[in-house]
Amino acid sequence: MVMSPDEYGSFVDSPFVSERISELEIPLVVVAGRASRRLTHPGSLPVVVCGLGRSFGRDESQARSWCDLIVSTEDLENVAAVIRSAPIASTALTILLRSVGDVGVDAGLAAESSVYSMLQSGPEFASWRGDSDSEIKRDDQAVVVERVGDSLIISLDRPGRHNAVTAQLRDELCAALVLASADDTVERIRFRGNGPSFCSGGDLAEFGSRSDGASAHVVRLTNSPARLLHRLRDRLTAEIHGSTLGGGIEMAAFADRVVAHPDTVIGLPETTLGLIPGAGGTVSITGRIGRQRCAALALTGRTIDAATALRWGLVDEVAVPAELTEDRP
Repeated sequence: MVMSPDEYGSFVDSPFVSERISELEIPLVVVAGRASRRLTHPGSLPVVVCGLGRSFGRDESQARSWCDLIVSTEDLENVAAVIRSAPIASTALTILLRSVGDVGVDAGLAAESSVYSMLQSGPEFASWRGDSDSEIKRDDQAVVVERVGDSLIISLDRPGRHNAVTAQLRDELCAALVLASADDTVERIRFRGNGPSFCSGGDLAEFGSRSDGASAHVVRLTNSPARLLHRLRDRLTAEIHGSTLGGGIEMAAFADRVVAHPDTVIGLPETTLGLIPGAGGTVSITGRIGRQRCAALALTGRTIDAATALRWGLVDEVAVPAELTEDRP
């Protein structure tokens, strides 16, 4: 459904808005044109409000208060395709993002985990996962910790899986971050990934292995790298490269400084799986680039390069650390 801003204002303020949403083929409203009056976002209504801009992920100040994302006409088809394939996850994400700026980090992480856990038990994720019941072989180590002077270097170490996150990696990363928190002599923390990528997100072979969403929610909040990364942010530099997808960019974005190799590719693919970002990204990424650009990454299925991430403010520098040129295959 395509509307002018004034038509959208009447739509969202109508007492019959719920009926109109139910009539939509997919829960997507496209708004074209400049608003002549103050508009509001649809609150908790399960509909995605997409504005048309001249470029992908455009950040237009007049639309920040009411629009869920802004994309070019060329990307609108991608947005519609993602929402059509996962309408529950898409609307759950946009509803969550509308409120994330109004709460603190801990409350935002709890809200994200609640929505993520709910979607793990939903039909869209079940359809994607199918009958998969894979088990991941435990790694000898998933995270390497090295002390160099007053610095602690924390490296994800599953290079053969592009450092995809498993429960083991998550727990080892939490242990390393707790160590950094407890040691006052650690003045700097470098967060890296060994091999061709920083982190490609969650390991798909382990996705959904815990059928009890309520228990998964408690575990996610108990062993939370996101919470620890946020608390260490003033001392933390993330050095990203290669595939930095899903949980990879979500965790890195908590750092005070993010340095990206020129070959970095960033994306948020979770919605296409029937989920939302679940490693803190609705908090960390929106804190850096706003909810509209976060939604654009998640709902277009597109990736961005290091230069675009720098322009948006998702990374702070594009450079080639010496360690990457020495260590990478």
